[in-house]
Amino acid sequence: MSASPFLHADIAVLGAGSWGTALAIQCARAGRPARLWGRDRSHIAVMARERSNRRYLPDVPFPDSLQLAGELDAAIDDVDDVLIAVPSHAFRLLLTQLKPLLRPETRLCWATKGFEVDTGKLPNEVAHEVLGSGRAVAVLSGPTFAAEVGDGLPTAMTIASPDAAYAETLAHDLSSSTFRAYTSTDITGVEVGGAVKNVLAIGAGLSDGLGFGANTRIALITRGLVEMTRLGIALGAQRETFMGLAGLGDLVLTCTDDHSRNRRFGLALAQGTGVELALFEIGQVVEGFHAAAALHRVAAREHVVMPIAEGIYAVLYEKLPAEDVVRGLMMRPIRPEFD
Repeated sequence: MSASPFLHADIAVLGAGSWGTALAIQCARAGRPARLWGRDRSHIAVMARERSNRRYLPDVPFPDSLQLAGELDAAIDDVDDVLIAVPSHAFRLLLTQLKPLLRPETRLCWATKGFEVDTGKLPNEVAHEVLGSGRAVAVLSGPTFAAEVGDGLPTAMTIASPDAAYAETLAHDLSSSTFRAYTSTDITGVEVGGAVKNVLAIGAGLSDGLGFGANTRIALITRGLVEMTRLGIALGAQRETFMGLAGLGDLVLTCTDDHSRNRRFGLALAQGTGVELALFEIGQVVEGFHAAAALHRVAAREHVVMPIAEGIYAVLYEKLPAEDVVRGLMMRPIRPEFD
């Protein structure tokens, strides 16, 4: 590894999109000198010069202790923690690039959400497969919009790790007067919540865009939470996780606020915009679109019944009209609510 040209940093944030940038800013605000790396070197150079990310978080200046790095090896040189904030489809590749560069004692955390499309694996499973065991790892998730974190508005989220001590350390290191992190050891449950909520948010956008009303929206959210919990338990998660920030909290946020790219995608589809054009117009990765395909495969593999998620998949990939999906859901056999 080449010598780093930078001052000491406690943490490297990899991924210079809106969420990675917001997390890097929060780390610096909380007193952890940070480096921010992204694949687009020209974008990194512009951010370093302007001391802001005008592309994704305009009007949010960088703290003095936030440095910009255009080279991956320099970004992670001699840091205590590496925080990955890239889309799920780029997660495995970045881990593969990191593997020969990471020191054994470097801890790894991520804010990546979603099942890997080809394998149906959660991020923690991908990390274990690529990097092996023995390294402290954690996931950051919960009801957070990057713009509001960047603006310093009060925010809470969950940090989950099989290593409770690491989750607690990271929570203390990231928390500040406007940002509070809670801890969990249920990394599977937190990751399932982060994956499924994006799919359901597309459904909420479709529902609202078609004028189905508040009754339909809340039915989708609450029954969607049941489906999320059902799948999580099948994968070994703890039921109570889905009643917390990374489950119910993140689900309600992404289903009800237009900051959510997934919700806006559903709204666009409801107005007749084609899938490809809607994805293009959003301008950033719509995780729920790819997550719907992965979730379809995972639910089938685990023999978990998820009619709402399946309906959203049918709209996105089988061109089924959303009205037909709602009609089909309403005609399902009567059953106990919590069966």
